[in-house]
Amino acid sequence: MRKVIFFDADSDLCCFMGSHPIDNTEIVCMESSLNKISLSKLVPYLDAEIISVFTHSDVLSNHRLSLFPNLKMIATRSTGTNHLDMKYMKKHKITITNVPYYGAQTVAEFAFALILNLSRRVLIAQQDMSHNQIHIPEYVGFDLYGKTIGIIGTGSIGRHMIRLAQGFGMRVLAYDLYPNKELKHLYVPLSQLYKESDIISLHIPSTPKNHHILNKTAFRQMKRGVYIINTARGDLIDTAALYEAVKGGKVAGAGLDVLENEDILIHDDISFKDYSQNTQFLLDSAINLKLLQHPHIIATPHIAFNTRDALLRIMNTTFENIKNFIQKTNLPTPQ
Repeated sequence: MRKVIFFDADSDLCCFMGSHPIDNTEIVCMESSLNKISLSKLVPYLDAEIISVFTHSDVLSNHRLSLFPNLKMIATRSTGTNHLDMKYMKKHKITITNVPYYGAQTVAEFAFALILNLSRRVLIAQQDMSHNQIHIPEYVGFDLYGKTIGIIGTGSIGRHMIRLAQGFGMRVLAYDLYPNKELKHLYVPLSQLYKESDIISLHIPSTPKNHHILNKTAFRQMKRGVYIINTARGDLIDTAALYEAVKGGKVAGAGLDVLENEDILIHDDISFKDYSQNTQFLLDSAINLKLLQHPHIIATPHIAFNTRDALLRIMNTTFENIKNFIQKTNLPTPQ
């Protein structure tokens, strides 16, 4: 029987895969991440030809991958692939598949949920109510109608954001390194987007070109009182620069589903000792804690994708990716 191992697997994924068998294939579900599971638990499955991971499995170091001499495919259950060592995959001819279209509307709707919570101060009002404290003047918000939103990244998620924003009667400005011809009337230079936007929402991948696209220089160009939304990747924003901009009032608030070096906050199996030699990681972690304590920041643990509908699409697409790979490559059944 050939083996397929699912890492970062919860009970729903295990049940789904159990109800979708593949001929001559043993499906193994492991709750732990590939980079955190003990080697003793891996030993019986080192002949696996296919593994599936989520973003929790940071497969940037290849020492774990090298344990699988027969590995031919990695099926990541995410759109992004920045948690994978692509050079290693290419060198060893390991096929990579992802799930590119599971959550365009899902993530965009969550981004707008953050915008609405910030614009109407919903979270603060709810917290006060739960403590029997009501301060009506502190809940004064602002209308979205007529405001300008700058959308950086016009892929599938960004395009859905544009439709939602237009539905609210907002003026939309857009920027993308690779413009969509259908949206040419919305594109402006990044400097203009910074200058004129009341809200800026990020919908671009983590790449060297996009790293810290929101930095000190960018914040200086923005209007005072701007709101920042990030449901993409944490390293798109310079954490220290954002904190200074919030503290100084340049940024009135932020909705952050992702944080730079967020692992220590949202993954239970990571400890500070894992990063004791990484000064930047520790610094970012300290600033993240400051951001979490700020009353004008809404931070969530990377859950913009997390709806029943999207998770089902992820599981279906991953299953089809694996089944198609086996069929197209005529992957033999081990003897």
